[in-house]
Amino acid sequence: MQNLAGKTLIVLLSGGLDSMVCAGLAREAGARIVALTIDYNQRHRVELESAARIARDVGAAEHIVLPLDLRRFGGSALTADIDVPKDGVGDDVPITYVPARNLIFLSLTLGLAEARQAQDIVIGVNALDYSGYPDCRPEFIAGFQDLARLATRDGDKGVDFHIHAPLQHMTKADIAAEAARLGMDAGMSWSCYDPTPDHLHCGLCDSCRLRSKGFADAGLPDPTRYTGA
Repeated sequence: MQNLAGKTLIVLLSGGLDSMVCAGLAREAGARIVALTIDYNQRHRVELESAARIARDVGAAEHIVLPLDLRRFGGSALTADIDVPKDGVGDDVPITYVPARNLIFLSLTLGLAEARQAQDIVIGVNALDYSGYPDCRPEFIAGFQDLARLATRDGDKGVDFHIHAPLQHMTKADIAAEAARLGMDAGMSWSCYDPTPDHLHCGLCDSCRLRSKGFADAGLPDPTRYTGA
């Protein structure tokens, strides 16, 4: 990201590896970080603890954990009593897709940005090594940035909101390497969709497989604690 010294930047911080790297890039850019974590009653709630650790590590000026119970909607293995697939990353959008999640989350992030008089938002979406979620595509990010101008009072006054997606065209190996370059402990982050009761990564869900492959392809040690490892 470009130099954002002195600017307030809203970081959508899930606690995953991608959002951790985005927070690290925001710190490197000199931004004043306001982190927003959505507690949507997800299956992998342990990621909220990771988000708190990362927010402290990057020196966030503010870290808001916003409750939003998407289990009331269901429709996903992350928000309903549906088994998380463990048979490998496929070509179809998997049942771990949460309906319109990034659209919902970015809308909340935009509201926070306007309330904090911030023009910059960063989200860790990725369109290469991911599970095929439609709300990770570059077209979605570009479309939301246009919508931000139309949907807000500040946008109506000519303020330009910038939706930064610095990992958009990176592989998981690139992202793992970027975490190392930034000097961040990737072990702070959480990826698994189906954690064990003692807070270990399952090693078999899409997110675990992509994470593990990323570190391997980057030639970096994987700090993740997987069950059975």
